[in-house]
Amino acid sequence: MVFSKDNMTGIILALLSSVFIGASFIIKKKGLRRAAVVSGVRAGVGGYSYLLEPLWWIGMITMIVGEIANFVAYAFAPAVLVTPLGALSIIVSAVLAQIILKEKLHPLGVLGCVLCIIGSVVIVVHAPQEHPISSVKEIWYMATQKAFLLYMGSVIVLVFILVFYFAPQCGHSNVLVFTGICSLMGSLSVMSVKALGTSLKLTVEGKNQLIYPETWAFMFIVAVCVVTQMNYLNKALDTFNTAVVSPIYYVMFTTLTIVASVIMFKDWDGQNIGSITSEICGFIVVLSGTILLHVTKDVERSSSFRGNYTPTSPSLSTRLCNSNGESHKHEVEDESFAEEADSRRQDLQV
Repeated sequence: MVFSKDNMTGIILALLSSVFIGASFIIKKKGLRRAAVVSGVRAGVGGYSYLLEPLWWIGMITMIVGEIANFVAYAFAPAVLVTPLGALSIIVSAVLAQIILKEKLHPLGVLGCVLCIIGSVVIVVHAPQEHPISSVKEIWYMATQKAFLLYMGSVIVLVFILVFYFAPQCGHSNVLVFTGICSLMGSLSVMSVKALGTSLKLTVEGKNQLIYPETWAFMFIVAVCVVTQMNYLNKALDTFNTAVVSPIYYVMFTTLTIVASVIMFKDWDGQNIGSITSEICGFIVVLSGTILLHVTKDVERSSSFRGNYTPTSPSLSTRLCNSNGESHKHEVEDESFAEEADSRRQDLQV
């Protein structure tokens, strides 16, 4: 397959974004560990000493660079192509964790990495070409077509129901509530980010789009969606085990984003059934690899901290409906911190 210049640029930016974001997780975690050992207070229990740790700031800057690259990638390539490639950041994180943090990668985790790579290659090979856009008004027309207005209206209604009805009742016991809110809003935020990124790209090329109110409207929508998305993602991460939240959020967010992009930007128009089927299969393979990576990482972490005694791990369905899994998460983190601190003290004594 021959890639267009824009598609190739989007692929390269998406890959760079995955590398930077994946590396940032490890760098920030290393900084958090150093800060916790020095101050004796973990960030998870209210410590802020990491703000004085240069390594943490390097990780934060690395993440910002990665997010900017991801933002620009949406201006060049379809969301159907860019969004699934975000799974590669998990591979980068897993490999660097084994090298830098000495966290062992489970054999099934290696299989998960391979599946992510294979799925990503399939998606890239069969990805649709980006349709040329000449003005922000053209994007606004796409955003106000009946099909997308129906999707957007459905998302807003579902978000309101989840926020005002389900969140107060079972938000802290069912992981699907908070992750559902941030996934639904995330799909709208990506569409707005793509619209805004395309507008800025056209402006840089000499076609000023800042004079149009539609550009500023997309900027406002981006701000509202991102703030809401991050708020409920933080709630989900604070309430439930990360190993449960991450794969569920990735699956829901990526699926909804692809659906929204197909409706708004007509990504699959002009593609044959074979290419579309291949993209869907590639996406499913990436999802499988992502879930396998997260699940095995949680199992490996638990077994390494428990030593020879390995209690029965609750099933995924149990953890979806029971927030007590969070106490298990904090217990593991406490043991991890204690082991890290002891290791540091021994090194200092030597």
